[in-house]
Amino acid sequence: MTKCKFCNKESYVKLKSPKIHLCKEHFIEYFENKVEKSIKKYNMLNKDEKILVSVSGGKDGHAAAWVLKKLGYNIELFHINLGIKGFSESSLKAVEELAKKLNVPLHIINLKDITGKTLEDIRGKKCSICGITKRYLMNKFGYEHGFDVIVTGHNLDDEVSFILNNILNWNIRYLAKHEPVLPAHDKFLKKVKIFFEIEEDLILKYAEAENIPFTTVKCRFAEKAITLKHREYFNELEKLRPNIKYQFLAGYMKNRRIFKCEEDENFEFRECEICGMTSAGRICSFCRVWKLYKNKNKSNSK
Repeated sequence: MTKCKFCNKESYVKLKSPKIHLCKEHFIEYFENKVEKSIKKYNMLNKDEKILVSVSGGKDGHAAAWVLKKLGYNIELFHINLGIKGFSESSLKAVEELAKKLNVPLHIINLKDITGKTLEDIRGKKCSICGITKRYLMNKFGYEHGFDVIVTGHNLDDEVSFILNNILNWNIRYLAKHEPVLPAHDKFLKKVKIFFEIEEDLILKYAEAENIPFTTVKCRFAEKAITLKHREYFNELEKLRPNIKYQFLAGYMKNRRIFKCEEDENFEFRECEICGMTSAGRICSFCRVWKLYKNKNKSNSK
């Protein structure tokens, strides 16, 4: 039996860096210390801020809420019911259980109440539209209800796959935005990724160690997402070069300034003509993909 480096208990996890075995109790301590160090390193949060944590039902957002609550931050939970058959029901159940365990407020938004449709009802790239929808609705809710910051469960695996995808497509503007903290501006709240430097596997081990409720049901629309393929590449590389994900991210962080666009820094945002939220164009991405401008045209014609 392999034992924990710090006690005689059975090993629960083997870390890659440093290469040590930890029992469940020492792993929980290690994980929470690692998150706290990231928060301090990037000046992510402070205890006076009102924090809205995005929870979709999965382990990452739920673990983010759990660890922030344990560390003493002022959090509330935000969930969007996307109306995806099988997935949304399971997600909602897990979210409600999490809120009950943490004893924190839970805010639930039903997509159909806002757009008249669910994600099931639309055509096109559902993952892309889902991302636009989640970012918009949680920011709008947070802005209108006096929150200071939004926390998501994006992890190291997410970040390296996003960066690789944007390099392959040379999306320079997106390559400039992979930061652990996106500062607030106009009606956009500050956004924070507390798991920016933490692998997905460790988050899963933490969620299981702490008995955090989360759903294992996968969204069927995400199965064809190209970023999932990029994760597979990195997982294969990791077998040959342990810690390559973190090295790739660290290299990006060291050199990310080369992707900054002068025109972006001088860009002036405006208010969306439909919803009034901050937008890069006359109509924001959310109102455009959900065609909410048609509703406004109908109202004006009456």
